Amino acid sequence: MRERILLNKGWTFTGRDGKAIPVDVPHTWNNIDGQDGGNDYYRGACRYRRTFPRPDFDPASQRVYLEFRGVNASAVVTLNGKEIMTHDGGYSTFRKDVTDVLADSNDLDVLADNSVNDRVYPQKADFTFYGGIYRDVWLIVVNKDHFDLDFWAGPGVKVTPAVSGKDGSVRVETFHKSEGGKVAVRLLDASGAVAAQGEGTDVTLTIPNVHLWDGVKDPYLYTCEADLIVGGKVTDQISTPFGVRSFHVDPDKGFFLNGRPYPLHGVSRHQDWKGIGNAITKEHHDKDMELIREMGVNTIRLAHYQHDQYFYDLCDKYGMIVWAEIPYISEHMPNGRENTITQMKELIVQNYNHPSIVTWGLSNEITISTKDKADMLDNHHVLNDLVHQMDPTRPTTLACYAMCGPFNKVAHISDLVSWNLYLGWYVPGLFLNDLWIDFFHWKYPKRPLGYSEYGCEAMTNLHSSHPKREDQTEEYQCVYHEYLLNCFAKRPFMWATHVWNMFDFAADARDQGGEPGMNHKGLVTFDRKIKKDSFYLYKAWWSEDPFVHICSKRYADRNETTTTVKVYSNQRTVALYANGKKMGEQTGEHVFAFQVPLSGEVKLEARSGDLTDEAVIRYVDQPNPDYILKKGEGKGRNWV
Repeated sequence: MRERILLNKGWTFTGRDGKAIPVDVPHTWNNIDGQDGGNDYYRGACRYRRTFPRPDFDPASQRVYLEFRGVNASAVVTLNGKEIMTHDGGYSTFRKDVTDVLADSNDLDVLADNSVNDRVYPQKADFTFYGGIYRDVWLIVVNKDHFDLDFWAGPGVKVTPAVSGKDGSVRVETFHKSEGGKVAVRLLDASGAVAAQGEGTDVTLTIPNVHLWDGVKDPYLYTCEADLIVGGKVTDQISTPFGVRSFHVDPDKGFFLNGRPYPLHGVSRHQDWKGIGNAITKEHHDKDMELIREMGVNTIRLAHYQHDQYFYDLCDKYGMIVWAEIPYISEHMPNGRENTITQMKELIVQNYNHPSIVTWGLSNEITISTKDKADMLDNHHVLNDLVHQMDPTRPTTLACYAMCGPFNKVAHISDLVSWNLYLGWYVPGLFLNDLWIDFFHWKYPKRPLGYSEYGCEAMTNLHSSHPKREDQTEEYQCVYHEYLLNCFAKRPFMWATHVWNMFDFAADARDQGGEPGMNHKGLVTFDRKIKKDSFYLYKAWWSEDPFVHICSKRYADRNETTTTVKVYSNQRTVALYANGKKMGEQTGEHVFAFQVPLSGEVKLEARSGDLTDEAVIRYVDQPNPDYILKKGEGKGRNWV
C-alpha cells in the first residue's frame, strides 16, 4: 500500500575543513571532538549531499514524501536547487511532500547546523549537542488519497484507550487527505485476530475482556489498523501498536498501574555511545534495552529530548513506564519560546500512541541560569496548558534543579514534580536526602514528588578501601546508591525515582577530574562493556533473575592485612570462601559484607545454592599506581 525507501547510503559530507568525504547516515561530526573535553567541539554548519533516482510512482495518483527522523539541531533541505523545508529541533521527525520537485535524477542537499544561538533548544546543558543527520532518512510513496503525513510529522492516527470494567474502550481518531473518503478501523489482538472493528474518522470501539498492558510482567499489545476507502477501494492503510491500561498517581501511595500500586524505580538514559555519538543503530538501542532490563528496571526517563521511535517501541514491547520530555533545559531563552512549543507539539503528536509513556516533561533544571523569571514562568504555564489540551489523559511533570527550592513557583506548575538532587555527592551528607524528601512531603502533602536525577561519578580504575565523597571510586558509588535505595524504600509515597544515569555519557564541557569530556555517573560505562558494581546493587534490589556478584573485582591489589569483601545478591543467604576456606555465611537482603584476611593472592568465591561468582585479590606493599591520583587531579579525591 505504502512504499518506504531508505536513503541512508551514499552521502557526501563536507565538514568545517571544506573536504568532501563519503559517509552513510546515521552520522555525526562530533563523535570524537564532542567526547574529549575542553568544550571545544565544533558547533556550526556542515553539508550533506546525495543523489537518488526518481522512485517508481504515478504522479497522477500518488505522492512522495521526504522524511528525516533526526537532524541536529537545525536543517535546511534543498532538492534539485529548490529549498523545500527548514526545521528547528534536533530530536524529532520532520517530512515534506516533494512530489512536484522530483526529477529523473535528484540532487538532495541538507545543511545541518548545531551552532550556538538563542532560539533553538538545547543550548546550555551537561551533555554534548552532536551535529549531523544522525537518524534514518526515508522516501515515502503514498496514494494521493492518504492518511495525513503533514501534521507535525505524526502517524495520522490517534489511539486513546481506557479501561471500563473488564472491557477496553478505545477511541480511534484518524486524519486523512481525501474528498469523500471513508475509514474502516480494526483492532487486532496479539495473535492477529480482530478484537473490535468499526467505521468513521472518530470512532470508539469496545474490546470485551480486554487484555491489559501491564508493565514489565505482561506488556500486552494490540494493533490498530485503519483503511482509507475512496470510491470503494482502499487507497491507504496505517497501523500502530497500542496498549490498554489505566494509571494514576497518589501523593501518599505513589504510582498505580491498572488499579494496583506499582512503585516506579528506574533510570534515566542518554542515547549516545563512545566513539559513535548519537549516530546509533537499532543494535545499539537493543543493547541498551537489554542492559536496562537485566537490572530489573520498570521505568525510564528518556532525557533530555525526544528519543528515537524505535526505542519508544522497545519500551512498549518490554513494559517500561516512560517519562518523555523536550530539551527545554538549564536556561530560558525568550527568543526560544516558540521552539519549546513546536518541540512539544512534535513530541506529543509523534508519540501519543505509545502506551509506555505516562507523563510529558515540560523542562529540566530551567532555573539554573534563567534571567527573565517572569517570562520563563509564563512559558511554562503556556506549555502546561498546551499539553493538557493536546493530551488530557497524561499528567505533566518537570525536573527541578537542586538549588530550586521547594517554594519556587516553577515547582508547582506541572501535575507531578521531581528533583535532580545530588545530596551526598556535590553536597556533604547523605542523610540530607531523608530530610529534604520528608520536608517537601510534609509541606505539600498533595503534591506528588519524585527524584528525576540522583547519582555520583565512578571511574572503573579508581578504588579505595575507605571511599569518600567525590573520590570517583566505584566503592563510593556503591555506598551512595546503597543509602539512596534504603532511603526510597522507606518512602513509598514517591511517585518515581530515576538514577542518573544508566550509562556514562559525553559532556564535552567537563574537564575536571576523571576522563575529560565525560559524565561518569552511569551504572554502565560509555562503551557498554563494563557493568559497574552499582549496576549489580540495583539488580539485587530489582531483578528476580537469581545471581551473586562479588564487588571490587577491579580493586585487585590491596595494601591491608584484612579487607572487606562485599557481595551483592537477590538471594537470602550468601556464603563467601577464600582459597577454599569458608569465611562466613550471612542471611539478609541485597548487601553482604565479609572480613577476609589478606596475605599473598586470595581466590574468592561467593556461593548461594548453585549460584557462584569468583574474584582474585592480593596483598601488596604499595597500592597499584593505577588506583592512585596525583595531588590536585580532581577535587576531593582520596588516595587509596
